Amino acid sequence: MIRDPRASKLSHSGYDLSPLAPEKLAELVARLDPTAKDVTQNAGTERAGTSPLLKEKRKGIFVSAVGGLPLFRSEDKFESGTGWPSFTQPIDPDHVILREDDTLGMRRVEVLDARSGAHLGHVFDDGPAPTGKRFCMNGAALRFIPDGTELPPESRPVATQTAYFAGGCFWGVEDVFQQIPGVLDAVSGYMGGKADKPSYKQVCSDETGHAETVKVVFDPARVTYKELLRFFFANHDATTMNRQGPDFGSQYRSAVFAADAAQLETVKAFVDELSKSPRYAQRKIVTQIVAPGPVFWPAEEYHQDYHLKHGGSCRVKTGE
Repeated sequence: MIRDPRASKLSHSGYDLSPLAPEKLAELVARLDPTAKDVTQNAGTERAGTSPLLKEKRKGIFVSAVGGLPLFRSEDKFESGTGWPSFTQPIDPDHVILREDDTLGMRRVEVLDARSGAHLGHVFDDGPAPTGKRFCMNGAALRFIPDGTELPPESRPVATQTAYFAGGCFWGVEDVFQQIPGVLDAVSGYMGGKADKPSYKQVCSDETGHAETVKVVFDPARVTYKELLRFFFANHDATTMNRQGPDFGSQYRSAVFAADAAQLETVKAFVDELSKSPRYAQRKIVTQIVAPGPVFWPAEEYHQDYHLKHGGSCRVKTGE
């Protein structure tokens, strides 16, 4: 299955895996030659031995023909004798989706581009060491970029920034940020307390001083820190001390933990401006603004993507 758009959109190697917008995908597909279009969009297969990439021996990377996501390194390419470019492993496992394929009356594993959903080929368990895998790819689904050639923007890792927000139960805060375009990852955790590596039980004791906090990794070219602040304040009550709805305790307090001096100045100015708006004319903002320094401790695995795992979802308010 293609990954859910609310799940992490940042690969381990730092690439944006956000699904391509339909209009962008249509634009990219329109540029493909007939073979590449059939392979990537209809799970077709190019004729064996016809791809120029079959004999490509230069150092470099092989990227998706649909959107440019880096998929394989030349160092992992080998001659399989099948007539199709073959690799022992992808650049990053996050960059490919593996899916059961029974279309020809046999059980195979289809390989898809994790960003565009394009069909690439299949993977088999008859490859050489060290993986024992043979990623048998259609050359028409790939483009080769030699070492020394400048990578196009779509084939580069994202220059991300990180922000930290506490606004009640982190399940809901995480879910809200996962739905914002430009947010690549949201992780539930704890921040602002006195104990190292706190557990959920310790934090709920109201003795460690931690707040349930969400670490937000974002692409500043697509969503700014100030825009994230707008979403944050629109989607929780910044006027209740140590409380959000029925959840009561210091771990549920409203807080913004600045990652650097620039964020600190931005959030101070934002809250000052917000406090003068009609919305807060009768109720004071009690959100803590914390200078850079506190350590973020990820929460236990069962807290991560909680709404995604259990079928819930929060409606995102824009604050406009």
